[in-house]
Amino acid sequence: MEQQENSLFGLSLDATSTSHLKETASWARLLAIVGMVMCVLMVIGGILASMAVSKATGEFEREFSRSGYGSGASAGMGAAVIVVYIIVALIYFFPCLFTLRFANYIKTAINANDQQALNEGLRNLKATFRYMGIITIIFIAFFVLALLLGGMGAIMSA
Repeated sequence: MEQQENSLFGLSLDATSTSHLKETASWARLLAIVGMVMCVLMVIGGILASMAVSKATGEFEREFSRSGYGSGASAGMGAAVIVVYIIVALIYFFPCLFTLRFANYIKTAINANDQQALNEGLRNLKATFRYMGIITIIFIAFFVLALLLGGMGAIMSA
């Protein structure tokens, strides 16, 4: 009466492990889909914000150009807003894609007892964490750089 187990380097995927993986895949799928929807909404919000900024800066420029103070410096603000929103959406899209792939491959691996699908699912999970780790390191580096430059600016202005 031995229960069927899949051996993996001395480790096994028993019923409990399989259940946990299946539930994890379900939650991963939900988070990935919500994340992708948020990326789309972010791009749409960026387009709307870009139009609002363009309209506001256009009115600002008209008012100041009548009084002789117009500089034209804010002409590209709308384009800058949409570029920032698209970059942020793209940065966030890829972990969502890797997470969705993880969920799909793990579901396939469990349902079909497919080792290759399990490997692909775990590879995508690794890619998600590697990507998020790299992004985190980059943001921490920018934060430290901003603190250093801000501190240097404060010291120089004193």
